[in-house]
Amino acid sequence: MSYYLFLDDIRQPEEAFTYTNNSLYLNKKWLVVRSYDEFIKCVEENGVPHTVSFDHDLAYAHYTQEKIIPYDSYEEKTGYHCAKWLIEYCMENQLQLPTGILIHSMNPVGSENIRSVFVSFKKYFDR
Repeated sequence: MSYYLFLDDIRQPEEAFTYTNNSLYLNKKWLVVRSYDEFIKCVEENGVPHTVSFDHDLAYAHYTQEKIIPYDSYEEKTGYHCAKWLIEYCMENQLQLPTGILIHSMNPVGSENIRSVFVSFKKYFDR
């Protein structure tokens, strides 16, 4: 099943368009998940999506201005955790990552952390 997966605790895809100007948020039908657990369940039940759009902050505790994010202290996992899980899931099951990886988070540190996990994977995989 080819689908578009939108991970965000509060926003809808159309809202991401307002600050990204990426028309995919308007032109595609997105499956919306609100948490790490929903993200995993969706991928396990529906397969790897065509495109994933990541928010980083999935709980009130994540909304911080910290330059270093204390991932180990969070009870609810973040979009970063979802990205790491997706890479591990694809590697363990010999599946390709989604064709499209988007990050619509307004958290610049969290966005960079998500981006870096995919960049690191690509460097490792390309070796």
